[in-house]
Amino acid sequence: MNTSYDVRIYAIDVYRGKRTTTHWVQWSVDGTRFKEKFKTSALAKSFRADLLSATNRGEAFSRETGLPIRMTRTRETSPWFAFACAFVDMKWRDSAPGQRRTIADTLIPITSALLIPGRTHPDVVVLRRAMRVAFNSNTREAEHTAQVAEALAWLARSTRPVSDLAKPDVLRSLLADVERKLDGGRAAHDTVRLRRITLGSALDYAVERKLLESNPLKEVALKKRKSVTSQVDRRSVANPVQARTVLAAVAGVGRTGRKLTAFFGLMYFAALRPEEASALRLRDLALPPREWDREAGRWRVTESGDIHLEIATPEIGAEWTDSGRKDEERGLKHREEDEGRTVPLTPELALLIYDHLDEFRPSPDGLLFEAERGGRIGSSTYCRTWALARAAVFTPEVAASPLAKRPYDLRHACVSTWLNLGVEPTRVAMWAGQAWPFCCGSTRSAWTAGRNVPGSSSRRG
Repeated sequence: MNTSYDVRIYAIDVYRGKRTTTHWVQWSVDGTRFKEKFKTSALAKSFRADLLSATNRGEAFSRETGLPIRMTRTRETSPWFAFACAFVDMKWRDSAPGQRRTIADTLIPITSALLIPGRTHPDVVVLRRAMRVAFNSNTREAEHTAQVAEALAWLARSTRPVSDLAKPDVLRSLLADVERKLDGGRAAHDTVRLRRITLGSALDYAVERKLLESNPLKEVALKKRKSVTSQVDRRSVANPVQARTVLAAVAGVGRTGRKLTAFFGLMYFAALRPEEASALRLRDLALPPREWDREAGRWRVTESGDIHLEIATPEIGAEWTDSGRKDEERGLKHREEDEGRTVPLTPELALLIYDHLDEFRPSPDGLLFEAERGGRIGSSTYCRTWALARAAVFTPEVAASPLAKRPYDLRHACVSTWLNLGVEPTRVAMWAGQAWPFCCGSTRSAWTAGRNVPGSSSRRG
């Protein structure tokens, strides 16, 4: 074998670019220079320490790869933690902020299950915090507390090699672990599903990088899990009287209530998601005309208009977005980036919007709902307002039930109303911005049960 014992290992070279920092480990074998780059200082130090240990033990180095003979098959012995960080970086650019957070959340239990057994590890809370930092391309290179930095260095040298996942017993043990919560109980079906999806995608990437010959998930016989259909809780769907009663009470909640009446109205009368309502601008509305009814002494709208939706601002967290904003603008859910949708604007909703515009001016860029200090109204604000309005009109028994518990439940109530009015399900799915299968089966049954939702009698309201 073409090997040599003439090895020199140099100090780590740190290159600080505009977007990222790279740590280079450099060494030479028989006069030939080699180098490897790493995203974090901890990973670079760990790799350099392995090289130093090999020289101290008198191991021969390959002149071709520059690695000790025992590390020649680096691809087969790549530690899971370093690979997981590379997997996150590969996914980052093409993933939405919410998907980035989901990948991190699912990689944490997977990585915890792949720690080398028998080693004393840092505090579990600190370890999970360190993993959440590492599985975020925006925060991995930031300054960390001493505890987190030590945990990151420990993780760099304390996870199984990726090649171990080709062993059926290791893979089965991993799959059993990721189906459990921290307290040992079984995780929710959707949680397990997302973890398996992330693991499968990561193993495909390992095959792509030639760390594995094939995806072992496709070769191991797994126990089939009973399929669970996503359902709307029938008890959460408010009937028209209940929904309008809470909407009427919103205006009396604090300084923000009046500003949020139309906000909640958009969810109930047009099935908008909260992130869609918060991104709505005046230019997105085709308001029908209103006229003054002298006899009744109030405004009246007799026609319908349209709401043209193009963007949404889901509240994810600044650390997961490219802009550094917690509510970065993005395309609509279940739509291509530049694909919008149109929702009917009923006369009752039009009156709510006109009342809102009479009292509150849109922001300089046309944003319909603006916080007191500028910007979009946060989820903590509108959820608190809804909870107070709900508690004000419901009896303690009803307030403790799931009935209209969240603002998002107004969307379910709207879809239920549309279906009960005889609107064809395909059109309802189009208006609500949802995939058609979601309006079928048990979910549709829950929505169409709006007439008979538990508590629909007047005594519940």
